Amino acid sequence: MSVPQEPAATNGTEVDRSYFLRPWIFLRGAPSMKFLPPEGPPEVAFAGRSNVGKSSLINALLAQKGLARTSNTPGRTQELNFFVPDGYSGAEGDMPPIALIDMPGYGFAKAPKAQVDAWTELVFSYLRGRVTLKRVFLLIDARHGIKKNDEEVMDLLDKAAVSYQVVLTKADKIKPPAVARLVEETYGRLKKRPAAFPELVATSSEKGLGIEDLRAAIHRAVEGGY
Repeated sequence: MSVPQEPAATNGTEVDRSYFLRPWIFLRGAPSMKFLPPEGPPEVAFAGRSNVGKSSLINALLAQKGLARTSNTPGRTQELNFFVPDGYSGAEGDMPPIALIDMPGYGFAKAPKAQVDAWTELVFSYLRGRVTLKRVFLLIDARHGIKKNDEEVMDLLDKAAVSYQVVLTKADKIKPPAVARLVEETYGRLKKRPAAFPELVATSSEKGLGIEDLRAAIHRAVEGGY
């Protein structure tokens, strides 16, 4: 379910999203900046608190169970994990059309502080310095809404002028009126944030809610920047 801030913000144009129908592969995990793949295809990154459902949403988005690792243990994703459509050599002229990045979750307090600090620095360094990054999709658990550590990430994205779009996860876990109230409240909190994209997507990886809308949003970010 894509929820535009204003009616005019809805884009009804059909777009070619055929790369979502291809098999995807795990390209590499980068535990530090020096292990990042060379800049090439446009990238979109998924950020969010630990246990927000990033890996499950990526698997639903790409229709491949088990591609992104899921775990009942929050904080398991400790690297920047890169996924690309299969079938491209990576050579000049044969680059994949897009790369998706599963970022380490934040806000997980049970890990050692040094480990959390290392993950945080990796994420922030990537956000500040990756030229090919087109948009960050910031995942918010619909059951809990925006928390303080989400706002801290938004502050960083605003300061770095990195475009980000809020995606509500697990929207099937609350009743539709509660989703509508959360959407309205979230828009109110995003209005004064300069880097926030003015459209929300409510999703459920379990029920398939909003997956096509999210694919369309990713494609628009990659192809047109809107």
